[in-house]
Amino acid sequence: MFLKPRATAAFLATLTISHAEIAVEQVAKGFERPVWAGVPNGIKGKLWVMEQAGQVWIVNEKTGEREKEPFLDNRQDVSRKGNEEGLLGLAFAPDFVTSGRYYVDFTDKEKQTRIVRYTSTDRKTTDVATGEILMKYPSEFENHNGGWVGFGPDNMLYIANGDGGSGNDPHKHGQALDTFLAKLLRIDVSPKTGYTVPPDNPFVNNKDAKPEIWAYGLRNPWRCSFDRETGDLWIGDVGQNNWEEVDAMPKGKGSGANFGWSLREADQETPAKGVGGPPPQNVVEPIYVYKHGGGEKEGFSVTGGYVYRGPVKELQGRYLFADYQNPRIWSFVLKGGKATDFKDHTKELQPQGGRINLISSFAEDENGGLLILDHTGAVYRIVAH
Repeated sequence: MFLKPRATAAFLATLTISHAEIAVEQVAKGFERPVWAGVPNGIKGKLWVMEQAGQVWIVNEKTGEREKEPFLDNRQDVSRKGNEEGLLGLAFAPDFVTSGRYYVDFTDKEKQTRIVRYTSTDRKTTDVATGEILMKYPSEFENHNGGWVGFGPDNMLYIANGDGGSGNDPHKHGQALDTFLAKLLRIDVSPKTGYTVPPDNPFVNNKDAKPEIWAYGLRNPWRCSFDRETGDLWIGDVGQNNWEEVDAMPKGKGSGANFGWSLREADQETPAKGVGGPPPQNVVEPIYVYKHGGGEKEGFSVTGGYVYRGPVKELQGRYLFADYQNPRIWSFVLKGGKATDFKDHTKELQPQGGRINLISSFAEDENGGLLILDHTGAVYRIVAH
């Protein structure tokens, strides 16, 4: 892009101010395909980092050093045959400090998704024999597994599943209510063993539907989050050939939501013959979409993020997200149900002397600050500069 001479000075001044306000610092490195990080309630100074092959490590946030023993090692159960398979998500129970309970989502060697509850007695390591399989269902193909799990403000466990893979949703899972695929599930894991279905789930009384379903019409939700301040739900849903999308639902408003896949790719009709169609009557439109391409506002695979609630004033209340294949980092403010004040932070959020290559996930620390995971092995924190 070429600027008129009289605009250049003002532009550079603005750019300099922007670059002086936020930056990234490396927290740790040397991980094998990190895809998730997080911190249990009530613990400071540590960070849990997940490797896709099936290990989770506890890291000292100040030194970047990891514990000698992994917090979890379930590689014997995890499939890494497909690029999108593996250990994909983790959610600590809200009372993890006292109960030691947490939940993981992974693809197993039988091409199934498993939701497993583990218990760590010392909060530092896990005996895999404590694992209790809560749910197990076919993933069908090797891609579109979703994999995010998280506790909502209602203390229910939410599980985000892709449509089972391949292209154009060949088995029509997106709009079907008799499968867990292409869905956001909601279950109550408070019982000592197993789980129960919350009685206020939207399809509890529908004999033709899975009662665990909370919302549907998702293609491949890659990273969801709950706003720690408002309780709103955010979803980054990976598109197919043309569009990527970000969805958002206010706290308490997501029950029965239909995000449109496979009739819709983002807010457009899916072009494949016999697949796309007009918006279903109850569709929830995305709040932000972007085209496929290598431009500054384009990409190929969205990585959902968080509404920033940490110490950096520049980012307060902004939803940060990224693209995996065109590694750009953006943010906007949601006002009146629309994305406003869009910003591109890609240049300023690069490590000194290097770059972030493949943004696999964002993570929150105990203070609401944000971390960025590079799939090639490093974890960075966004800081004021």
